[in-house]
Amino acid sequence: MAASGLRGKLSRVSSVMLEQRIQQHFIDSADLKYQCAEALSRPIAAAVQALLTCVTGGAKVLACGNGGSAADAQHFAAEFVGRFERERPELAAMSLTTDSSIITAIANDYDFRSIFSRQVRALGQSGDVLLAISTSGNSANVLAAIEAAHERDMVVVGLSGRGGGKMTLALRDTDVHICVPHERTARIQEVHILALHCLCDAVDAQLLGDQESNP
Repeated sequence: MAASGLRGKLSRVSSVMLEQRIQQHFIDSADLKYQCAEALSRPIAAAVQALLTCVTGGAKVLACGNGGSAADAQHFAAEFVGRFERERPELAAMSLTTDSSIITAIANDYDFRSIFSRQVRALGQSGDVLLAISTSGNSANVLAAIEAAHERDMVVVGLSGRGGGKMTLALRDTDVHICVPHERTARIQEVHILALHCLCDAVDAQLLGDQESNP
């Protein structure tokens, strides 16, 4: 569309309508989070226990996802290795989405489906946890990573939405599934990042004691 056409279209959207649209995003996000508070508290608590068993046993967390979920995997790893809101010893975690040489080599020599699974087989060990993030639950490379994690006797914490997709079938009874009951990717991702913050906060509370954190 030509720039003049875009300008004409933009002029037809009043500032009031735009503000209402923005406000609706906040309302919809808040409503979903309120709904998920009870529905997801149990699986999130189970995920906390899996992470605690992992890190207190000297093991590590491997995290993966695509697009926005890749960013969430990196966000989680940063808060584990660095810190969340409280000073504590470093916790072992790494994102499988950050090494462009490994990712492009695997994608080029094999296929994109293998970019995470080969890293899991190379780095994963019994006692480790795989944090597998897919808003649809159907990302082929995330599902392959889950399969590889099971081969390495790892526990999987899966984050999904839209009913869980194929991830529901890929996970075992010993794994944890945090599935956001919504269809829209943006809303699912907003709850995913809240869930990851809950994991970081709860792990810190269990390791350091339940006290108010300092922002």
